Amino acid sequence: MLYKSLHNRWLRLVAAVAGEFLAALALNLFIVPLNLYSGGLMGLCQLIRTLLLTKAGIDFGGQDIAGILYFISNIPILLAAYKTLGRGLVIKTIICTVSYSFFYSVIPVPAAPIVEDYLTACLLGGILGGVASGIVLTCGGSGGGLDIVGLCLSKRGSNFTVGKFSLTFNAFLYAACLILFIPEVAIYSVIYNFFTSMVLDRMHQQNVSVQALIFTKESDGKLAKFVMEKLGRGVTYWGGTGAYTGTNLHVLMVCLSKYEIEELLRAVHTIDDHAFITVQEHVRVYGNFRRKLE
Repeated sequence: MLYKSLHNRWLRLVAAVAGEFLAALALNLFIVPLNLYSGGLMGLCQLIRTLLLTKAGIDFGGQDIAGILYFISNIPILLAAYKTLGRGLVIKTIICTVSYSFFYSVIPVPAAPIVEDYLTACLLGGILGGVASGIVLTCGGSGGGLDIVGLCLSKRGSNFTVGKFSLTFNAFLYAACLILFIPEVAIYSVIYNFFTSMVLDRMHQQNVSVQALIFTKESDGKLAKFVMEKLGRGVTYWGGTGAYTGTNLHVLMVCLSKYEIEELLRAVHTIDDHAFITVQEHVRVYGNFRRKLE
């Protein structure tokens, strides 16, 4: 069921929108009631909203305009990222961004915090928000904002992951919060964002590189052809000999994302059900390695 959901276009879109709902829910239930700030572009929009209310004295009739500001600020980012990420991801991002802005605006913020302990609220909100954002990215979408910038850097071969880029940007954002507000606001906002970023990087499967070694007796090249044509990955292979049986076999090595590994396992089982695979996660890949984001 999970495999079908992650590889069916429409189910992935539904899952991405559901992830945006969870992200907005985590923010409005655990973070906003404590007057803390999200990270990234949404955090910046929340900060601008607060400054407009407190410093400029602009009254928005009790309406939280951070969601509207977030949607508007994503427009130039999406236009700039169109060539790098392609039409498909940009369209999904527009859908996800609209969904996130809508959910953030309509989900009611509790009058009193559900969880009064700041650390517990940051932990719960960070885990739920990180899982939600990871689902969105794994399903080929994006909530916009810094996710888009981080994806562009990742696709261009930068050492920045989406989570690491967010942490760098948020260092400056929360420094501003430290200057403008009481220290507790900045400190607990940092803790919330840290949990979110760490969970996000674990959940974002396309961001996790793996190395697979396939040991097979299949000799007509079907496995290598599948990896190259269906997965779009290069394959290196060499001959080997089973020490116990003395029979010849082929060893195929391929580097790919964690998102693609399930499809590889299914193909290997179909082509040669006697083959076995070893998989090493979180390998560092340098040079000519294509990062697939959709």
